[in-house]
Amino acid sequence: MPQNQPKSYISALGVDVGSKRIGVAGCDRTGLIATGITTIERRSFNQDVEQFQQIVNERQVEVLVVGLPYSMDGSLGFQARHVQKFATRLAQALKLPVEYVDERLTSYQAEQLLIAENRSPSRNKALIDRKAAALILQQWLDTRRANSSRSVASVED
Repeated sequence: MPQNQPKSYISALGVDVGSKRIGVAGCDRTGLIATGITTIERRSFNQDVEQFQQIVNERQVEVLVVGLPYSMDGSLGFQARHVQKFATRLAQALKLPVEYVDERLTSYQAEQLLIAENRSPSRNKALIDRKAAALILQQWLDTRRANSSRSVASVED
């Protein structure tokens, strides 16, 4: 892409934070479709950051989109606060902004996708994490696209 042309998409990374693994997803060059990239096996914060830094550099990531596990009543419970704390530290270490998406039921949806593919969820935990991260990022991309088309429509009115 020529340097003088502004790019019309933003390179975002979808992140599904778990206590053992972190699912990571990226979007295509158009910013339309999210796909799972990898699953990071958690070891230490510094090792997690190193793995993220590599992905961020390769993909020229501009924003982290982190799934926030709200409680079913819409409140932020212990797990959500734990995810926020990790995401804040990660964003600071990577020098990137962070945005949150309500991730209620994304892991369940990811499991259902595996079952539909006749794959065992219990044998594919890392794949579930990647698919959940892709669902989180897809939700963010869809919302962003819907909001930008609304703002274009209101300018034209």
